[in-house]
Amino acid sequence: MAENQESSPVPTVQNILDQNSLKWVFVGGKGGVGKTTCSAIISILLAGVRPSVLIISTDPAHNLSDVFQQRFIKTPTLVNGFTNLFAMEVDPTSEDENVGGGEGMDSLFSDLANAIPVVGYKIKFLELVQTMDYSCIVFDTAPTGHTLRLLQFPATLEKGLVKVMSLKSKFGGLLSQVTRLFGIDDEFGEDALVGRLEGLKEVIEQVNEQFEDPDLTTFICVCIPEFLSLYETERLVQELTKFEIDTHNVIINQVIFDNDEVESKLLKARVRMQQKYLDQFYMLYDDFHITKLPLLPEEVTGVEALKTFSQHFLTPHEPAISRGTKEELERRISALKKHVLDTEDELEKLR
Repeated sequence: MAENQESSPVPTVQNILDQNSLKWVFVGGKGGVGKTTCSAIISILLAGVRPSVLIISTDPAHNLSDVFQQRFIKTPTLVNGFTNLFAMEVDPTSEDENVGGGEGMDSLFSDLANAIPVVGYKIKFLELVQTMDYSCIVFDTAPTGHTLRLLQFPATLEKGLVKVMSLKSKFGGLLSQVTRLFGIDDEFGEDALVGRLEGLKEVIEQVNEQFEDPDLTTFICVCIPEFLSLYETERLVQELTKFEIDTHNVIINQVIFDNDEVESKLLKARVRMQQKYLDQFYMLYDDFHITKLPLLPEEVTGVEALKTFSQHFLTPHEPAISRGTKEELERRISALKKHVLDTEDELEKLR
C-alpha cells in the first residue's frame, strides 16, 4: 500500500544527521554520478553535528583532493577551514594481485593462494579504521563492483577461516604440502596462515557485526536519472540487502527540473527522459529517503562551493518559477523578446 504524504520519508539526508549512533557511512554507486561530491558534502554536514568526522576515499581514482582543492594522503589530514573534519585517500585493493596461480590447481587452493596478499592488506585496512577515534567515518567508495567486494570481504574471510580449519582437521598436513608444492613459502604456509587468521578472527567478527548493524552502518546510494544508473542502483541495493547492510537513502544527482529555465529542445527532451526514470526510482524505493539534486552549470569544488551546495541536501529544491503562472509566462515573453533583439543585432552586423 502506498504511503500517504504525511508518512512518506523526508526527501533529504536529515535522517543521517539525526542518527547519532551511526559510525560508518558508505557512499557509492555507478562511476561518474557525483559520489565524491556527495560524500564530501555529507562529511561536511556531519562535521556540523559530530565531534569529529573522517572521510576516507577508497576509490583508486581518487577525486577527494580535487573536490576539496587540497592534497590528501594515506593518513588523516585536517581539511582546511575545519577543526573536526579529516580526510585521507587509501586503496584497499592495491595489492589485489594473483600469486601462485598455476593452471589445474584446485579452485579452493587457488582461491586461498590468491587471497593471501589481499587478506593482509584489507585486514590492515579494517584494523586501521577500527582503531581510529572518530565519531563517524564516511567512505567515498569506488564504483559499485569494487565496493561490493570490499563490503563482503569480512564475511567472506570469516567463512574462509571456517573452511581452512575444517580442512586442517580433516586432511592434516595436506594443506602444508600443497602450499609448498605451488611455491608458497613458510610465511604463507599452513601454520602461519591459520594462526594469522585465528588471531584476526575477533577483528573480523567485530567488523561483521558493525557492518550488519543498522544503528552503526548505512549505505547511501548516489545515482543520476538514467537507465544504466537506475539498473546499477537496483543491483547495489539488492546486493546490500543480501549482505544485510542497511540502506535507506538514495541521492539522485544532476536533475533538470521542469520548472526551471528550460527553453531549448534538447533540455526539454532531457527533462522528459529524466522524468521517466525518476518515476521508476520513486516506484522502486518508495520507502527510501530520495534526495534530488539540481544539475548546475559549473562544477562544485572547494569548501565554500561545497557548503553552498549542501543546502540542497537538507532542503528540497524549489524551482525559481512554477509553470502556468502569470510570472512564468511574463518571464518567457521577456526571454523571447531578448532573444529576438539579440538575433536582430546579429543580423545587423552581417549586413
